[in-house]
Amino acid sequence: MTALYCASMQTLNVGAGQSETEYQAAEEHRRADLLNESRSCANYFFLAAGLSALGTGLLPVRFTLIVSIGLVDLVRFYGPPLGTLYPMAVYGIAALWFLVLLGLGFAGRNRQRWAFLTGMIVYAADMIVLMMTFSLWAFGVHAFFVYKWFQGQKALKDLQPAI
Repeated sequence: MTALYCASMQTLNVGAGQSETEYQAAEEHRRADLLNESRSCANYFFLAAGLSALGTGLLPVRFTLIVSIGLVDLVRFYGPPLGTLYPMAVYGIAALWFLVLLGLGFAGRNRQRWAFLTGMIVYAADMIVLMMTFSLWAFGVHAFFVYKWFQGQKALKDLQPAI
């Protein structure tokens, strides 16, 4: 089986001039790099969670120039008719957003590709809302996170063995 594998790799000109042990070492190094890249990209979920807490008022300091969540902004614009439920709705959505990002971060660090895809979908939908609220800086921050999570899911996809 190993001889057949090496013969097929030489036929494809993959690892030409390498022994099987050198090829295996290079493959292990590539897999380790992909795993490190996916973990690094999963850490951006934690950064996004922290920035969302900073931008939504969950922390004592609030910074909304660059950091904003479109769904929270939408509730702030159209939520005052809720009356006494308005502050609970804003902080409830912000807290849920924060917890979801933390959960996706832990799932992404555990090599769950669906976590990256879910993060990309959620942030892409929120980017549409940010365009409606004219928050272009926050749109750019969201785009950066979507790109990083795309890289993370791609690294996990490349990490899976070919069938």
